[in-house]
Amino acid sequence: FNEEDSKIVDTKKWRYSFCDFQHESQLKPIQNLIDKELSEPYSIYTYRYFVYNWPDLCFFALDGDRYIGVVVCKLEMGISGMQQGYIAMLAVDVEYRKRGIGKALVEMAIEAMAMREASMIVLETELSNKPALALYESLGFIRERRLLRYYMNGVDAFRLKLILHDPGWLPS
Repeated sequence: FNEEDSKIVDTKKWRYSFCDFQHESQLKPIQNLIDKELSEPYSIYTYRYFVYNWPDLCFFALDGDRYIGVVVCKLEMGISGMQQGYIAMLAVDVEYRKRGIGKALVEMAIEAMAMREASMIVLETELSNKPALALYESLGFIRERRLLRYYMNGVDAFRLKLILHDPGWLPS
């Protein structure tokens, strides 16, 4: 972790630092947070796919030198010929929830993808994950569709979408 590459953000009455992916040594904290907080198991290769292809779209929240939150994203050309962002994973340590950390991480990801000309951002979240649904909907995401038995544990998901620019081909 390089302090020069981080920024300090006040979330209500707490103060945390945020940074993007810089080094292989950050993979273990990502893996530990996500394995502890999300229901899907991911291999180290999944993490490497995201962080080495889109290191500037992987953000961490830190309390001192403790990793307390992470959002992992990618940005690719969609079939429409427009840039499409994807939020693959968001996790906040249970001890640090309800402090605006997840929201700050997602806002950083949205801003970074918008600056790289994403026309929309999509993600999936468990149907039963009410806090995640409330967070994403508060940021303007809409429910696009329900995905039956999407996760390995058999739980359904919602695909959520945030339109950043109307590329003209969308109905008004």
